[in-house]
Amino acid sequence: MTSGQTLDAKRLAAISLAALGVVYGDIGTSPLYAMKEVFAGAHHPVPMTPDNILGVLSLMFWSLTVIVSVKYVAFILRADNRGEGGIMALMALSLHHLRENSRRRWLLMVAGLLGAALFYGDGVITPAISVLSAVEGLEVATPAFRPYVLPAALLVLVLLFFVQRRGTAAVGGVFGPVMLVWFAALATLGISNIVQTPHVLVALNPIHALNFSLANGWLAFFSLGGIVLVVTGAEALYADMGHFGRRPVRLAWFGLVLPALVLNYFGQGALLLTTPKAIENPFYLSAPSWALLPLVALATLATVIASQAVISGAYSMTVQAIQLDYVPRMEVQYTSEHHMGQIYLPLINWTLFAAVVALVLGFKSSTNLASAYGIAVTGTMTVTTILAFLVAHFQWGWGKLKCILIFGAFLAIDLAFFSANAFKIADGGWFPLVIGAVIFIIMLTWKRGRQLLEQRLSGNKLDLQAFLDALAYGMPQQVPGTAIFLHANQDAVPHALLHSLKHYKVLHERQVLVSVQFYDVPFVPEIDRVEVHHLQDSFWRVLVQYGFKDDPDLPQALTLCAAHGLPIDMDDASFFLGRETLIPRLHSEMAFWREKLFVAMFRNAISATSFFKIPSNRVVELGTQIVL
Repeated sequence: MTSGQTLDAKRLAAISLAALGVVYGDIGTSPLYAMKEVFAGAHHPVPMTPDNILGVLSLMFWSLTVIVSVKYVAFILRADNRGEGGIMALMALSLHHLRENSRRRWLLMVAGLLGAALFYGDGVITPAISVLSAVEGLEVATPAFRPYVLPAALLVLVLLFFVQRRGTAAVGGVFGPVMLVWFAALATLGISNIVQTPHVLVALNPIHALNFSLANGWLAFFSLGGIVLVVTGAEALYADMGHFGRRPVRLAWFGLVLPALVLNYFGQGALLLTTPKAIENPFYLSAPSWALLPLVALATLATVIASQAVISGAYSMTVQAIQLDYVPRMEVQYTSEHHMGQIYLPLINWTLFAAVVALVLGFKSSTNLASAYGIAVTGTMTVTTILAFLVAHFQWGWGKLKCILIFGAFLAIDLAFFSANAFKIADGGWFPLVIGAVIFIIMLTWKRGRQLLEQRLSGNKLDLQAFLDALAYGMPQQVPGTAIFLHANQDAVPHALLHSLKHYKVLHERQVLVSVQFYDVPFVPEIDRVEVHHLQDSFWRVLVQYGFKDDPDLPQALTLCAAHGLPIDMDDASFFLGRETLIPRLHSEMAFWREKLFVAMFRNAISATSFFKIPSNRVVELGTQIVL
């Protein structure tokens, strides 16, 4: 092996180790509660018989194989948007081939937003159920700790959300090694129990899953509501692909995560075959008594890491939604000077914190919380399959029959899991659905409200070329400096320019009309950041282009105009921005309550000044009233 190959191998190993801490935290902590939920959960528990244990184990193994290994790792990871994954990136890919205002495009956009909204519902439950299930190991060690389980879980969650504003750079380096130890512990616990009851390995044969399903009928169907817990985190695997790339994610999965998970589930099954009463907590009871407290500490660390990955995923998805104009602009803090992906959104953080604490206090145990888990996960997985079908057909060029056979099979599995979880709605499944519905309404209302606002603004627009032609017959007095006007419609005169001319009766030496465009690609190369066009006389038009994961910095982008013949001195420039005051009205194109919601979001969105990092002492805002 050459030195270059050795270096590449070391780099791949390092990236794969880092992926353990971010990508596999969620799915890696499922052994804490999945087996217990199937056999002792509050919703249709499966009777503890040897045949049922083998049947459930077989279903768990083949669910991991078909859903995670085949669907996500083999197929869905191929659907990357210039290296980025996640349902927002997948939605952008699936919309590429459709006309801008077509009904099919609108339906796909709605489906994608629904999947994204359900991802937030999953993001609320993961920290709650993971941390609770880890801390519950204390009462396994001794019943005397039982009163302290809930306070301890709340304390861990409080600390987790309070340190978010400091960023993960300081502790992120230990995530991978801790999860490496965690998966090694999972495998070790599993092997120690399997060697005592090796017969459990017959469950690798899918005939046991088939026999279990035929023998138990509807009960086997309902058991899917608990079995789905072994694949929670598959969507996060796809969403976090952009941080590491396909190869390290696949290497970590097949090289460590999948073997460790299978060994641990089969180890728990082996324990239950010999000691059925261990179903009280099969994960912790599979460990020797001397290892319980260290295992609780390790499990708590692992669940904190899993929760951190979900919280970071919520931040990342929110920023993508802001760039694609599905939610209002909000404060985004960058917590690292070197890694742009390390961000902190105060509003999202504290909203998640409030929802997670409400869940813990309301449900009080991981068993109760498991009833709320699954519906959001399977809903998002179903939407992902539908969007991936379209990407495979239109982007990859796969034939329709091939797509139907492959993704139709995946969809049937997704719908089976979703249907089984639908029966848990009354027992807690309503909670993530409510969260998802609220976020879905917010995103849809914001998108529709922005469209209405653009229609109202364009109704009063003045054609730019006609305006420039009129100025040729009588140019107003000019004053020194550069005036920069932000506007959305490149063919119309910015409202702020008209108001400025009306009030001040002057123009600057140079007028730069700036439009900012966000594209449904992750990043726009710096060489393509700006397009500069000289219109006539003192007027210039600049198009600034960003991807949905770029950090918008308008002053920095405008310095790139110098290479195109338009040097801009920021100390001699003034930014003129329009500030609209919206007035809702009855009998508009949108329901009145949604108009009120849009107006409230519009008022509370952070200003363009903050969002685009424009120095506030260089900004002049000119207001106007608009009736929706």
